[in-house]
Amino acid sequence: MEKKYGDLIQAFKTTWDFFPGAVRLIDKGNVTIAVNRFASEHGMEAGQICAKMGAPESHRGCLKNAALVEQEGKIDSPTTDKIRGWLPIEGYPEVVVHFSLSLPDAK
Repeated sequence: MEKKYGDLIQAFKTTWDFFPGAVRLIDKGNVTIAVNRFASEHGMEAGQICAKMGAPESHRGCLKNAALVEQEGKIDSPTTDKIRGWLPIEGYPEVVVHFSLSLPDAK
């Protein structure tokens, strides 16, 4: 996988490693290609099947396939304190950037 996506993984790391939420590159088969630092610190790693991570209900409403088919970014808010998104990547029609971010308390 590293060979096929080497440049993409490097660009992903450069762009997303300091994002304050979990970010992963995920292919159309739900295989995690790369993770940012936050995701790694929370037990996520390349090679995992994203749909098998965490509680099954956490995957309800997943918009990865819609993002891939439509080649358009998607975002939702599964809870009042969390957002998640799926972003297609130009030149890689089979891969999305998937992020989830817990929102800080409003003050």
